[in-house]
Amino acid sequence: MLNKKLEMLPLKNVKINDPFWNHYMDLVLNQSIPYQWEVLNDRVEDIEPSHCLQNFKIAAGMQEGKFEGMVFQDSDIYKWIEAAAYTLEWHPDKELERKVDEAVDIISAAQQPDGYLDTYYIINGLDKRFTCLMDNHELYCLGHMIEGAVAYYNATGKSKFLDTAIRCVNCVSENIGPEEGKKHGYPGHEIIEMALIRLYKITGDKKHLALAKYFIDQRGQEPLYFLQEMKSNGNSFYWKKSNFQLMYYQAGMPVREQKDAVGHAVRAVYLYSGMADVASETEDKELFDACERLWESIVYRNLYITGGIGSSEYGEAFTFDYDLPNDTVYAETCASIGLIFFCRRMFEITKESRYIDICEQAFYNGTISGVSLDGKRFFYVNPLEVDPEACEKDYHKREVKPTRQKWFACACCPPNLARLLASIGGYAYEENESELYINLYISGDVNTSLGGTDETFHVETRYPWNGDVRIRIKQPQKAAYSIALRIPNWCESYSIRINGEITDCDPEKGYLMLTREFEDGDTIELSMDMPIRLVNANPFVREDVGKVAITKGPVVYCLEQEDNGAQLQELLIDPDSKFVEAFEPDLLDGVMTVSADGYRIAEKEWKKSDLYKSYQKPALIPQKLKFIPYYAWANRSIGEMSVWVRHL
Repeated sequence: MLNKKLEMLPLKNVKINDPFWNHYMDLVLNQSIPYQWEVLNDRVEDIEPSHCLQNFKIAAGMQEGKFEGMVFQDSDIYKWIEAAAYTLEWHPDKELERKVDEAVDIISAAQQPDGYLDTYYIINGLDKRFTCLMDNHELYCLGHMIEGAVAYYNATGKSKFLDTAIRCVNCVSENIGPEEGKKHGYPGHEIIEMALIRLYKITGDKKHLALAKYFIDQRGQEPLYFLQEMKSNGNSFYWKKSNFQLMYYQAGMPVREQKDAVGHAVRAVYLYSGMADVASETEDKELFDACERLWESIVYRNLYITGGIGSSEYGEAFTFDYDLPNDTVYAETCASIGLIFFCRRMFEITKESRYIDICEQAFYNGTISGVSLDGKRFFYVNPLEVDPEACEKDYHKREVKPTRQKWFACACCPPNLARLLASIGGYAYEENESELYINLYISGDVNTSLGGTDETFHVETRYPWNGDVRIRIKQPQKAAYSIALRIPNWCESYSIRINGEITDCDPEKGYLMLTREFEDGDTIELSMDMPIRLVNANPFVREDVGKVAITKGPVVYCLEQEDNGAQLQELLIDPDSKFVEAFEPDLLDGVMTVSADGYRIAEKEWKKSDLYKSYQKPALIPQKLKFIPYYAWANRSIGEMSVWVRHL
């Protein structure tokens, strides 16, 4: 049976009070959402205007003007609404709710009589709608509309935006599908597939499930729809001369035949998330097997240690197995977010911890690296090695920035990150009728009902700096149920105590399954050893041969020029060094740093005229190396950074 066995807890049931994640919850609530609202209304100076809400006002006839921005500009407000909706579940705010209602009124006013809603075509000509599914993002925008509408309905019970989204879905169904007279197409940029499953779970309307399944099944079928569309439009194909061809869109072959993650990385993981959803809802084992192959292609051969994916700036894409350059890397923030979406769905089907291991890897590294500690600047690209001079002067590294930016013309990442962080409580805790799965160790209170009674699980931890977790149970009466505690893949040794007594329990699929009759006051204590680890990359990863990375628990570390001086490539670490960890509360909003013995190649051995000379063993100068968490780099001065460091 593939039907999903677990569901995220409602966010209102998870009250996070965590030394690490409180910072990010506060950023989303008090910085990101207010700041992005001002951006979407074009009220922030010194950045390129968004035009997003302006386009809706023009489409609704509220003001005059032309469409401006990207063809997918509509999606920015939809992602903002989704992020706002999640925060409203755990932090009700009448003023924020009023702003969302204001946005919904403007959006809904632009909707056409037949339900169609996309400002690019409403303003530029409805006669061209659904004629460029490959590149013009109508279905992508609708996917984000659905996601935002479902989230807002769940948070407030208000149905206006949900009804708007449903009318638009109905319009799409009347124009696209398997029936004669309809376009037999699918989106160029995926997301609507998983969004339709979320809608189906709210409405119970099987046509929403059927449309999601159609988009999955039709993709890559002969005759290839995008080739027909290009012929009809008389336009050229941008990726024709590339290695991607139609696989840039994951559309060159049926999805069940795809074995390798190929093409645009965000589109890929959004597609795979939709595939997993459809496989689960329809119990399609063949489709699930394809998801598993594609997941293994990413995680076993195409994943950065930070949880980043998509190594190439060209196409924002996967390239080939083990091609993981550090200094020309793309690793878009949205791609790590999409990988989390995919992994969570695979976990919910299988209950296997390996999927949450990757979620955790991305959460603590490749996603939160995308936002500054003050919540006001953002990375689109998340490099693992930076030389500011190269970023400025090397054309092939132009996409890599040594400092975060205020905003982007293509502003998909900031609101995408906001909606992810606002919903982290649902990733941490999932359940079914008789089991609570604790996936991410985050302090706070979790309210649920298992075994015929109501429970509150009070979780205390200093994770990710410490591997000790304490859970205290409050419930009115005895009840039998199961609590599943994840043992992360980095953890080699642990102990578990219930009410102070050591308990023998072997992991099942990476989880300790504690099944018993629990009662009020029961306490569970999990202690996971969390030493500093030196990590090697597979030797097929050419750039990392002879180098190591430093990790502690789920956190990846890096060297910064601020702490170690310039020319980081001259540094070597002594693998036999005694690693010293220290929590520094006044550094980077409080981080655990790691120090180790190392060396610097002596520059004095080289004359200015020596570009090359006969080999001699390099002279090494002892130097203490200081590592900070990767996610926190570029929050001080602009300088060099490197995750991987050479070793003796």
